Amino acid sequence: MRGAMTVGLSMVGTASVAGAATPIQLTSALPKDLGTPMQIIVLMTLLTLLPAIVMSLTPFLRISIVLHFLRQAMGTQTAPSNQVLLALSLFLTTVLTAPLASQIYKEAWDPMERGDLTPAQAWDAGAKPLKIYLARYVREKDVKLFLEITHSPQPHSLAELDLTVLAPAYMLSEMRTGFQIGAVLFLPFLLVDIVVASVTLSIGMVQLPPVMVSAPFKILLFVLVDGWNLTIGSLMKGFAT
Repeated sequence: MRGAMTVGLSMVGTASVAGAATPIQLTSALPKDLGTPMQIIVLMTLLTLLPAIVMSLTPFLRISIVLHFLRQAMGTQTAPSNQVLLALSLFLTTVLTAPLASQIYKEAWDPMERGDLTPAQAWDAGAKPLKIYLARYVREKDVKLFLEITHSPQPHSLAELDLTVLAPAYMLSEMRTGFQIGAVLFLPFLLVDIVVASVTLSIGMVQLPPVMVSAPFKILLFVLVDGWNLTIGSLMKGFAT
């Protein structure tokens, strides 16, 4: 798993900074004692782990949760579609993680390609900036939980934490933050639903679902306050601080 995380994170830096790496470049970074068939198997395995790494150890996790909460709060069902929301989350994640990916590529992947670092040394070099990044958003309570689960010794600082503790703690912290933001987004739309439901019941419109009446009002409210700009701007600023 340690080797898979190394190459996977390095591949993110390669794609963001130096363009998509060719199969020859990727193969040359693997140990020379592996045969070509085994190198292909290892590379294919790492490629299957890369989406999970991008989705769990980047701002993609929080952004995707908030956008899905927003769509559900507006009651638009499938507009925007899942593909649109995931694409928007991915592009925003690319913008936010470009400096980190560039740093990992320069400090770990590029020296390993030149032969200046062994894979183990490249792992340590690439893990340092990743740990610093994850530690900025992780909660101490979540870190303590996984320290107890893994029976790891208490570190003096977050920089000393292993990724086996820091990564799941980061995921828990981001999911909690995403649900908090989603709950706040629900409140104004819930208020519109309550007002519309009260009005329709008071005038005897029992057969007309209140959700159908409130949907255009919620969309109009969201457009008038420039909701997409406010939501995306708040998400991006939350990671910039």
